[in-house]
Amino acid sequence: MVQFIESELILLKKEINEMWNLVHHQLERAGESVMNIDKELAQQVMICEKRVNAFELKIDSDIEEVIALYNPVAIDLRFVLAMLKINSNLERLGDFAEGLARFVLKTDDMVLDKELLKSLRLKEMVDAVISMLDCTQQALIDEDLDKATSVFVKDGLVDEINADATKVLSDYIKQHPDSTLACLNLVGVFRKLERAGDHITNIAEEIVFFIDAKVLKHNHNSIE
Repeated sequence: MVQFIESELILLKKEINEMWNLVHHQLERAGESVMNIDKELAQQVMICEKRVNAFELKIDSDIEEVIALYNPVAIDLRFVLAMLKINSNLERLGDFAEGLARFVLKTDDMVLDKELLKSLRLKEMVDAVISMLDCTQQALIDEDLDKATSVFVKDGLVDEINADATKVLSDYIKQHPDSTLACLNLVGVFRKLERAGDHITNIAEEIVFFIDAKVLKHNHNSIE
């Protein structure tokens, strides 16, 4: 029985990593499409969203089967439960990528003010979110507690950029009133990136739970 469940858990981890790579690609393309108002790239993100949803359902089904057939306990049970929640968070990240793509598709054919995007630190925010996703994936692969907890600091940068964006956009609207609608839609872009950071933080918490049996939800300050 032990040998059978071990092989199933290895397969489950492989599936989660494949889902991770797909979502990573989605977020990268979505971020690039926003910065360049690239509608073709945004359309690719929209099409690929169906694959993300199908992957989530497949992994959910596989997890249910592992629990039903093998009744995992101790660290194996923690691993399975963590994978279940990570799978859900990855699917939500796919949703945020789709939301960014929708912004691009609804935006008039134009190039966003490059100076505005620089002031908003949009690229820095996208890069930070991608970096968080990379870090958590590597933390799971290596079962590295330090890598997992380092994500919490990175999320602080994402929150900071999101908080500053509102004032920057408000000042820009005062000087360019004809850009009000585009700026208001940009607020939604930053909100989605900030929420993506939150979900990646949730993933890091699940990795810590799996490795160290600590429940960190709502309690990052408890990390020793």
